[in-house]
Formats: sequence, C-alpha cells, structure tokens
Amino acid sequence: MDDVEIPQYFICPISLQIMKDPVTAVTGITYDRESIEKWLKTPKGITCPVTKQVLPSGSELTPNHILRQLIQAWCTANTGDGVDKVPTLMSPLCRIRLLELIRELDVPGLYANALNEMEVLAKDIERNKKFMEDAGVAKAVILLLIRCYNESKTIGVEQALRILFLVWTPSSEIKALLDENHQLIDCLTWILGCEIENHVVTKTLSMQALKRVIEASNTRLLEKLKPEFMKQMLRVLKSRISQQATKSALQVLIQVCLQGRNKTKMVDDNAIFELVELELEKPEKNISELIFNLLAHLCSCAEGRAEFLRHAGSIAMVAKRILRVSPTTDDQAVFILSSISKNAATKEVLLEMLRVGAVTKLCMVIQADCPTYLKHKARGVLRLHSNLWSDSPCIDVYLLTRYQR
Repeated sequence: MDDVEIPQYFICPISLQIMKDPVTAVTGITYDRESIEKWLKTPKGITCPVTKQVLPSGSELTPNHILRQLIQAWCTANTGDGVDKVPTLMSPLCRIRLLELIRELDVPGLYANALNEMEVLAKDIERNKKFMEDAGVAKAVILLLIRCYNESKTIGVEQALRILFLVWTPSSEIKALLDENHQLIDCLTWILGCEIENHVVTKTLSMQALKRVIEASNTRLLEKLKPEFMKQMLRVLKSRISQQATKSALQVLIQVCLQGRNKTKMVDDNAIFELVELELEKPEKNISELIFNLLAHLCSCAEGRAEFLRHAGSIAMVAKRILRVSPTTDDQAVFILSSISKNAATKEVLLEMLRVGAVTKLCMVIQADCPTYLKHKARGVLRLHSNLWSDSPCIDVYLLTRYQR
C-alpha cells in the first residue's frame, strides 16, 4: 500500500483518507460523507473546510456517483498491492421515494412491503433521520398502528413498532397527535394483551414505545387512563416478558401514579403484591430502584400501606434490601418504614419490624456512611417507638447513648 500512489482527488480534504462515500458541498468541494457530516455538527460547520465560504443553512450534500465508481474501480484494480475494496453503499435516501412509502402504508396490499423498506432506512437512522423526520414517518407509523388496533390486525405491528422506536422524536406535531388521538395508548395496551407472533420482541417494543408516549403525554390524558391500562402494566410485571419490558412498565407506572386516581387504581389492582414479589426475586439494581420508588409512592396513601402490610414478606423484604442495593433504594426503603411506623403502627406491625430485622437495619443506617437527613429519618422512627423496642440491644447502643435528642 505504501508503494501505491493514490490519486489526489480520491483523498478527503478532512480525513486525508480514501473517500468511501464522496459527496459534494454547494461550494463545489468533494468530501467523504462521514467526515463532512461530522464537521457540519461542530461550531465551525457553518463554513466549507477548504474554501471557508459560508454554507447556507440546510444546504444539501450531493452524492458524487462518478467519483465513487472511479474510486471503487481503482481500489479493485489495486487489491493485490494491499488496497482495501470500497464497499458498495446504499444510495442516499430519496425524499420522493420516502413519501411514496408513507402513502403505501395506507394501502392494504402494499403496507407490508412499505414497512420492510422503511425499516431498512430507519436502521441507518444517523444518515436518514432528518429526511424521515421531515417526511413525517413517525406520524404515519402511529396512524398505521392505530388502524391495526381498530381493525384488530397484527400483521406488520412488530415492524411498525421497530420503526417507531428508531425514528421517535417528541416533536410538537407528535404531541399534538397524542392529544388528539388517545387511541395510541389504547393501541399499545392492546398489543400487550394480544396473542402475537414473536411476542417477546413485539411486546417489549410496545412497552418501550408506551414509555415514550406516556412521557410525551399531557396531564389531562394521564388522568383518564382506562382500567385496562393498569391491568396490562401489572401483567407485564407478573409475566416477566423481558428485563427491558419490566423496566419500561415500572417507569410508566411511576410516571402516571401521581395523576388523578391512578395511585388508588394501582393499589386496587394488587400492584403492591406484584412489586414485592418481583423484588423478592432480587432483580438487578436499576430494577430494584424503580420498584422501591413506586412502592414509596404507593405507601404514601392509607390504602397502599394497608395492602403493603397484607403481604407476609413485605417488611422483611424492605429491611433486607437496606444497605444492600444503592443509596437511592435506602432512601425509599427508610421512607416506607417511616410511613408505616407513623401511620399504620399497630403493636403487631411494630413487633414484626423488630422480628424481621427492620429495627436493626434502621440502627445500622445511623451508623453507616449515609446522608445526614437519612440518619435523622431513621433515628426518628426508632425514637417514635423506642418504648416498645427498648428490649432490643441495638436501641441502647446506637440510639439512646450515641445521639442527642
């Protein structure tokens, strides 16, 4: 390779390497696409790297097909001298073809093939994102999913969800569409309950899409979620479809639990039992943090605390996880024990806290390298019921003698 003289016009002025995908800027200078696109994203990207001329906003890069063919032919002819072949590249996305594909989504006999082609384009999202955003691909796919829901058809649903996942951007147009079409949430909920081919992938994609939709939805919409929505979220937790689906379901439930009567609906649908059971399986750290976050929200109301105490292993589970997962989990766990001890502290509950080690763990929080506010919260719980717990050896050592009132 060192002995081969490379034609100068094959070299990108930026990378100084042989161009794989030569494109010409409006200034007439040709660059390798990857290099010039990176340049355009930098603060200096308003000018042409060679001519220093200002590049008009939104100016396009024109593929130099002839030069690319010359480079490919030269590389092929010199492979014996150690020159690598330049791979054949897909033609850049054509806006006209993309608009045709969007129109084909409305045609029963064509939309499956249109989805196939659109998915290929979406996978190269770094190059095609702007084209696909400008053409309204996300909106078109959302409308297709809603139509599938209304017609109870699952053909193409997996691909449509995959495309939506790749091209999703919470633009003002998408938010307006969500406000007008409450059916998208119903559609994604319906997919979660469907008997569908490749159900793990499809339902995981649906759950991830639902998370993004909920994040982009307004409060008014979240206050009017249907009972089926909560039931499906809890079925996702119970069925353990996939870790990604479980994580998305927990994030969705946290997002909606403070809106309207959603917290009460979750408690009524046995959410606390499912959360405790899930945590008893010792999931990964990020899942545990989400579980404790949601449990803390639900235990802030009387109904939630009552349901929490109905599970025979709830207090023991919370106690065991303190100082074993993360500071975030410690914070939520102490909050749960504090809420229980202040608002639902029957003698039986307090003795249970002592028996399963919750009192000992609160004492350990005071001694551990925890934030000061958390130590105060733990100490407050211990002082609140110190008369009943006074026989516990940890109370004398850690609470009464080491800390002033």
